[in-house]
Amino acid sequence: MAQNYRRRSKFNEVAFIFPNAPTIPITTNGGTRMPGWYDIIKLQDATSVDDLAEVEDEAGMLRARDYFHSLIREEQAKGIASERIVIGGFSQGAAITLLSGATCPTKLGGIFMLSGYLPLRYKIRDMVRNNPNKDTKIFIGHGEADPLVKYEWAVKTKEKLKELGYTVSFNGYPGLEHSASPQEMDDVENFLNKAFESGQHSEL
Repeated sequence: MAQNYRRRSKFNEVAFIFPNAPTIPITTNGGTRMPGWYDIIKLQDATSVDDLAEVEDEAGMLRARDYFHSLIREEQAKGIASERIVIGGFSQGAAITLLSGATCPTKLGGIFMLSGYLPLRYKIRDMVRNNPNKDTKIFIGHGEADPLVKYEWAVKTKEKLKELGYTVSFNGYPGLEHSASPQEMDDVENFLNKAFESGQHSEL
């Protein structure tokens, strides 16, 4: 994504930061160690969003959330206002991005989530009381044919966020599985254009 923007001289003032997930044992892969922000305890194709919430790796999710918050603080220490920071991700990275953004103690410039869902949905209300990002724009994009992170989960995420008072735009993509499409990337670019239009020094 960043290379595509650079080739077209888009967002030249933006610093792109791509954190790597640690290597951890993943239960659904027989405990094999692989990159992951948190453990996947139950086969996702056999669960509803409610079932998933009952077997979440809460400790791993909060550990990843805290790491994302530390990255935001590092950019603030460089003199970047938190309102100029946009965070986004795909799949597990999207889930942790949304959890991190929704619970971030400082105001962000935007949040985008692609093919993800809201973790800790039954605990999130107490985690976001008086959060400064209730009016931070959130973009959710999700393939309607996603067999891994189900489209239903994204719809439930949108509904939960709106219930909590967040500002959400949601796009579903017919026929798209657990991947991104050119139209979705165009929609993300439009979202970023709006997020960055008020300043010249931003982070992503």
